[in-house]
Amino acid sequence: MREIVTFDAYGTLVDFQLGPTTLKVLADRLDLDGLDVDEFLDDFRVIRFQAVLEPYRPYHEVLHSSLRMAMRLHGLEYRTSDGDALVEAVPTFGPFPEVPDALRALKSRYEIAIISNTDDDLIARNVAGIGVEFDHVITAQQARAYKPDRQTFEHAYKTMDVDPSQVIHTAQGWEYDLIPTRDLGLRRRVWINRYGRRGSTDYQPYDELRDLSGLPALLGC
Repeated sequence: MREIVTFDAYGTLVDFQLGPTTLKVLADRLDLDGLDVDEFLDDFRVIRFQAVLEPYRPYHEVLHSSLRMAMRLHGLEYRTSDGDALVEAVPTFGPFPEVPDALRALKSRYEIAIISNTDDDLIARNVAGIGVEFDHVITAQQARAYKPDRQTFEHAYKTMDVDPSQVIHTAQGWEYDLIPTRDLGLRRRVWINRYGRRGSTDYQPYDELRDLSGLPALLGC
């Protein structure tokens, strides 16, 4: 029986440096009196999550609209070029250091696939930067839905022609991946807890690793 390890991309495989990049893009406006930069970045993160719960639109539009709303919330002047700069930066983000070797080890036993909240043209360069061939790359653009919507996962399994019981899902995103996959009937789930977040017994069972370096051994490679 085919066995597939699926991965979230941004934050799991790819070092998604959106926060630092945002600060660089807005460097000329961050001296606003009373601005709490950490609060601004957290609001930007929350607004992005809220945006993907709405009817589907391309990810580059999600970035533009979410940044605009966060900036207006904090009294910052938004320019279309700000959103453009973030969109242009996303494909340049490379993998975490341990990722390529871990993926190569996994390929000795498993098919490997990406299920990502992104556009096809954005993820293509990220995948190329990882330097490991994936059997499948599934995007929100293809599914016409974003995680945590189950439609995204169901589209992926249909595209890959597998039953969820054949799938091991590996992801950093708690709200995007771990919560919605609890009841999908997956063979196994692995949480890559890079940022030391607190888990939840309500969403067990799942394995927890600090990064991908321990994943091949965990999965018998």
